[in-house]
Amino acid sequence: MQMDSRNLLLISLVLISVHRLPCHAMSPLFTQQFNSHVEVPSHAINDQVFSPQHLQKVFSVDDFGAEGKGNDDREAFMKAWNEACHSDVPATYLVPENKRYLLKPVNFYGPCKSIVTVMIMGAIEASSNHSDWDDDSTTAHWILFSNIKNLIIRGGGTIIGNGEIWWKNSCKINAKLPCTLAPTALTFFSCNQLRVENLNIINSQQIHVSVEECTDVSISNVMITAPEESPNTDGIHVSKTSNILIKGCVIRTGDDCISIATGSQNVSVMSIVCGPGHGISIGSLGANNSLAKVSDIIVDNVTLDGTTNGVRIKTWQGGQGDARNIVFQNIIMRNVYNPIIIDQNYCDSLVPCYDEKSAVLISGVIYKNIKGTSASKVAVNFSCSRTLPCQNIKMENIRLVGEGGKSTESLCSHVMLSKSEMVIPQLCV
Repeated sequence: MQMDSRNLLLISLVLISVHRLPCHAMSPLFTQQFNSHVEVPSHAINDQVFSPQHLQKVFSVDDFGAEGKGNDDREAFMKAWNEACHSDVPATYLVPENKRYLLKPVNFYGPCKSIVTVMIMGAIEASSNHSDWDDDSTTAHWILFSNIKNLIIRGGGTIIGNGEIWWKNSCKINAKLPCTLAPTALTFFSCNQLRVENLNIINSQQIHVSVEECTDVSISNVMITAPEESPNTDGIHVSKTSNILIKGCVIRTGDDCISIATGSQNVSVMSIVCGPGHGISIGSLGANNSLAKVSDIIVDNVTLDGTTNGVRIKTWQGGQGDARNIVFQNIIMRNVYNPIIIDQNYCDSLVPCYDEKSAVLISGVIYKNIKGTSASKVAVNFSCSRTLPCQNIKMENIRLVGEGGKSTESLCSHVMLSKSEMVIPQLCV
């Protein structure tokens, strides 16, 4: 049976295409958007179709000793990876279906000789034994892919974080406990031309998917699930990454559905369902007086349902740098607290934050075609810096009312609007 399914997989891989997202400059597009209609950028895609003479070689973790019987299969997973990564022809790294593999923290390093497709068809489960995570070098990550080009991860399988053992020891659940680091379930570091698609990721220890210092990335059709009360369980976190498309994902977590951190540019977030969770956030930026740079972000065709925030930009006092050329458009809010919020006085701390003069400049932000219901009286909140106000903010075709059509209001502090048309609630500037 295993051999038959492998042959079918091998035949199907003949037709697999590798979509590459080339870098492109978006700033001219944003210049055009600010003067005319806002358009979502098209990502040019080059298709490389493997012909029969380029059949991929399959490396199944089972052939290297993985059992899927509740014991740690990390050694077998690593042996299979080493062979796949060093293959002279395109390789498929197979995690078979109908099995559940237990893994301690594991790192998959490149560079690889050829394209590697990781087919997760079964389930991968994290160890729930704290002693397996005592080494500080393994605390930050559970599954790490590093320094790999042309990596594809797909297969319809499930990644299970068993985060419950971490959540109960979080300082956000129990303020008497020290704040400690918990692992990210799936981390991509310095991976270029990366595709992640058709996966289920549940109950991560902390962040579910983190994309760090990568270029040309596509994440699509991923379902991420964790309880609403689970702490710091961001869905997809992006930092220091350029040219990334996140599309067609359903994210229900206890923190930001998608968070975009410093060093990120040319980010497209499209066709997302978010909630519960903390919404879609740019930031936080500028913590500990740091320099922040975020630019050319589009969030389009998103539904937010029961989230604590809708679309949010958050920066710490004392930071430097800027967040610019940001578009939020075609968004539906359902019973969302803080549907539209800019917070330049963000403070996620157990002690009060200092009142500082420097700030991350926020400029060139468009809100367009945003409708729905607000769970709070304040539907639009611009809390900007006294010393460095929010600049060139545009709002068009906004309708945010309370449940049953109740009236809402806006709060505005140190914000400079360049355009406001058909906005409910009426803006206070």
